[in-house]
Amino acid sequence: MSLQLLLQLLIACLAVIGCGQLVVSHQESGDWHCEPDDEARIAAEFRPGIVTLDGHADDWADVDGFEFPLRPALDPDEDKEYKAGKLTFKALHDGTDVYFMLQVDGDYVYSKGDDNKCPSVALMFQVGESATYHDMGGCKESPDTCNSKNCRGYEVDIMHFSVGNSIPGRLYGGNSINGEGKQDRIGLVDMYSWNPHCRNIDGSGLSGNDSTALNNWKGFIEDDSPYGSSGQKGTYYFEFSRPLRTMDRLQQDAQFTIGQTSKFSAAFWYPVDGNPWHGSAHYTVSCDWVPMDVISGFSTQVKLASQSSGDAAGVFAFVLSLVAFCVSIFVGYLVSKTKSVPFTPIDRL
Repeated sequence: MSLQLLLQLLIACLAVIGCGQLVVSHQESGDWHCEPDDEARIAAEFRPGIVTLDGHADDWADVDGFEFPLRPALDPDEDKEYKAGKLTFKALHDGTDVYFMLQVDGDYVYSKGDDNKCPSVALMFQVGESATYHDMGGCKESPDTCNSKNCRGYEVDIMHFSVGNSIPGRLYGGNSINGEGKQDRIGLVDMYSWNPHCRNIDGSGLSGNDSTALNNWKGFIEDDSPYGSSGQKGTYYFEFSRPLRTMDRLQQDAQFTIGQTSKFSAAFWYPVDGNPWHGSAHYTVSCDWVPMDVISGFSTQVKLASQSSGDAAGVFAFVLSLVAFCVSIFVGYLVSKTKSVPFTPIDRL
């Protein structure tokens, strides 16, 4: 059977060890170079009621997306692209929640309990106005000095979903609580970052604990996945959702506004040739932010409807006036051809 790993994801800690801890991350070598695709853009249209968060991608069939080549995050050269195919990214919203779907071709690989030997996906969104795609926010502070004050304005919102420890048929995220009364973070983690070395789980870390900044993302794994035949060719589907606006007060979550544009990126980890991946060894859809337009479907429809009805009324009025003008000319012509009738005073009758 064809491979369909239908899961949902939420961006996580890119190889983080332990929740709420800062992580040792990658070090780049050489000069950074970037040539982004200027045509890359995502439209999250208003399409209520067509997508269900169930791990199945059929309901996305009529939603337009964009195909991104996947290139190494630290060395985005064309000759080093992910060979199995491109990543298709789709988004929509229903006025309350925003939904995302990522589709990637690839051989089936899975090692139960080992996230680094399974495919994983992440999303990153700009929060602070100064936050750059490169260096995950771009704050120049070190792990010993970065905090919410001296890195203010460099925040990025990150979520990551790992397959290895996830249970099929289960919905993850949404601030769910596990059997021990703690927030369930297995597989799906919501984080914020100022740079690759300064990352924390939402609601914890250097900025303090706050229940309004927890994991609002939701992700689902299909019942018969991820247990399939190793090496079998197929397609991975990652599907997930999140409220457009969250209760975050600490600038840890991206806030989506209908009618405005947000900036995002997506990453894909894959154990090439069976070798486990590590935090910085991931592919990305672009070497810079990709714009995502959160479109107001109602305003577009109303505008089109009013414009259409206005045009119809104008045409009708023009036709009516033209008919009236022609009738008046015809009547005038008849009157001019009719002999005059002598006037007889009523008192002579």
